[in-house]
Formats: sequence, C-alpha cells, structure tokens
Amino acid sequence: MSDKLKKEQRSKIMRAIKSQSQLENKVTKSLWNDGYRFRKNDKSLFGKPDISIKKYKIVIFIDSCFWHGCPLHGHMPKSNTEYWERKLVRNKKRDQEVNEYYKKLGWNCLRVWEHEFRQDFYQAVEKVKHFIDQAKKN
Repeated sequence: MSDKLKKEQRSKIMRAIKSQSQLENKVTKSLWNDGYRFRKNDKSLFGKPDISIKKYKIVIFIDSCFWHGCPLHGHMPKSNTEYWERKLVRNKKRDQEVNEYYKKLGWNCLRVWEHEFRQDFYQAVEKVKHFIDQAKKN
C-alpha cells in the first residue's frame, strides 16, 4: 500500500510529533509524585535521555517498541520497507552507542521497554524507582 500523502505533507506530519510521549509523561508524573527529582529530555546529555539525574549519574530511557525495535512487539511496516529497515537498524545502533558512552563514563543507564509499562505500569515504575535508589547508594 502506498502512502496517500505527498512527501512534503508526510514530512510536515512527522515533524509535528513531539519527543515526549503520553507514556513518558505518565511515568515521570508518577515518579515526581513519589518524590523523585530529575530532568526530562535533557538536551545537554548525549542521547537526550527521557529521565536524568546528573548528581547521581543516572540516565533512563523509555524505549518505544516500534522505534527501538522491540524483539517481542517491533514490526516492520509493509510500505517503504527499505527506508524503515535502515531507519530502525540505525535506531538500534544508536541505542547501543548511547549505552556504551554512558558505561564508559561510569553512569547508571537503564532502558525500559514501552510494553513493560503497558503490561504492568506500577511494577515497571517500581523497577525504575529501584534502579534510581540503587544508583544513589553507589
């Protein structure tokens, strides 16, 4: 199935997509209400982590199953497959580069799949809180 929009129209729509998802906002609101203080999407940090606490060298990424190629729920679009394959492979490679970057600098880096929050939101938030608490102790 081909795209019914012109290239310029599709590009305009894609540019309008914000970097923060409703899921990220829900997660950060829950953490904030529980007393955790952090920065969201800090552009000064490599990879623009969804949640960061510089004082404790903590970065947390909430990875979308589609955009980050979840092995369980990621899927390849049927149209323009060559483009999407390159795009999604590059996203995975970038995720690895970001992980290695923070590991080399001694930061605590956590990646949580979108589906973990969809399956059991409170358990996934507890996982993030536990990660932050453990990193603060080190």
